[in-house]
Amino acid sequence: MNAEHPASWTGRVRQRALDVLPPDELLPETQPSYVASWVYVMGVLTLASLVVLIVSGCILAIEGPSWWHLSSIGHFVNSLHLWAVELFFFFMVIHLWAKFFMAAWRGGRRKTWITGAIAFVVAVPTALTGFLSQQNFSAQWISVSAKDGLNALGIGAYFNVLNFGQMFTWHIVLLPLTIFLLVVVHILLVRKHGVVPPIEDDEKTIEQQLAEVV
Repeated sequence: MNAEHPASWTGRVRQRALDVLPPDELLPETQPSYVASWVYVMGVLTLASLVVLIVSGCILAIEGPSWWHLSSIGHFVNSLHLWAVELFFFFMVIHLWAKFFMAAWRGGRRKTWITGAIAFVVAVPTALTGFLSQQNFSAQWISVSAKDGLNALGIGAYFNVLNFGQMFTWHIVLLPLTIFLLVVVHILLVRKHGVVPPIEDDEKTIEQQLAEVV
């Protein structure tokens, strides 16, 4: 059997994965010096807050509404989940705008930018369904207010904000899974193409290339 062309489909998938993303790119040991800037920390802080809100959200989903409303520990985990969401959006917005002004789609990084932007868009209805799943007066008020807007758009029959089971399923299964997959693809693309350099570094590189040509 030729090692360069595996006969089995699993071997071909493995070889394709190694060609697209070699281990030294997937888990690099060094990073460029400009990564030390604070602007590059926002992506990591977004991921850290995402981990906290997923873990706390799983605990809340397992224990149920009675636990997070009546138990002191439930109150704490519920508050932890809420503040993790707040920090997630805070860091993500800063990360998104910072990369926008850095033109982070340079150097073949269009897909990296697009997956990050889509993850932000999907996170918005995820947060909305989270508010609707609280099972308290605030959730009822928000759901009744949102109902009229969604009915006006003609999607109220498919996205029923008054249905707790439907909103809870959207919040803990469908939308989080979509965000998780988008974040995984986003990180893999960052590893493949590298962290985007500052614009001035690209300008210096272009000037050096022009000088060599002249």
